[in-house]
Amino acid sequence: MIDLVEEVIVDGDITLGQFLKTEGIIESGGQAKWFLQDFDVLINDERETRRGKKLNHQDSIVIPEIGSFVILHQGEE
Repeated sequence: MIDLVEEVIVDGDITLGQFLKTEGIIESGGQAKWFLQDFDVLINDERETRRGKKLNHQDSIVIPEIGSFVILHQGEE
């Protein structure tokens, strides 16, 4: 099975909590804290538990059993 990496194009700064909400992984920003405690969220192969963590251009996000994503800031290459 091949894991597809979904490209997420953002305009401006985005935090991990905003990303989870935007992608429909959680329903509200308030759920981010418990989600990050209960699920492994890997940013560039390191576990992250801070919902306010800023996501940078080309950051890789892997959430086992949910998917793999890469952040692309609009206008950057």
